[in-house]
Amino acid sequence: MRPQWNEGRQVNPLTKVAHWLGRHPRSMKLAPVIIPVDRVLHRVSRGRLSLVGLAGMPSLRLVTTGRRTGLARASDLVYTPYGDDYVVIGSGWGRPAHPAWTANLTADPHATIIVRGRTLPVVARRVDDAAERAEIWALAVRNWPGYEMERRIAGGREFRFFVLTTA
Repeated sequence: MRPQWNEGRQVNPLTKVAHWLGRHPRSMKLAPVIIPVDRVLHRVSRGRLSLVGLAGMPSLRLVTTGRRTGLARASDLVYTPYGDDYVVIGSGWGRPAHPAWTANLTADPHATIIVRGRTLPVVARRVDDAAERAEIWALAVRNWPGYEMERRIAGGREFRFFVLTTA
């Protein structure tokens, strides 16, 4: 496969494959494989490598405080750059319930992210404003088209959006 170029930057050819998979509901069956492999790669490489990242998607590890246990809880997520901030969307692969990390961030907005091998403290802001949600959704879908399919699969559940700002 020859690499593509976009605005002078090399584009990962696997990104097209990931975007194609993200538009097909059958690809959701890959979640039980992708999630644990991504978790191991992220842990072993100390945040420098992830399966999602290999496909050219920006990814991070979000470490929240469990709202019930008080223990650290890690989730590997796709993010969308938003200026100097990071946007994460609680799509949960289209499952009917909100992912636990979204409730943890709602209870305690202070968290840590590990992105490209760097550990950064962040403060989360939940996005509820309709205009900002629309702006973020457009950016996020351009970044990960699979969000549209996940929204259809979720059966009307409104995803929680968070902007993570470095503290």
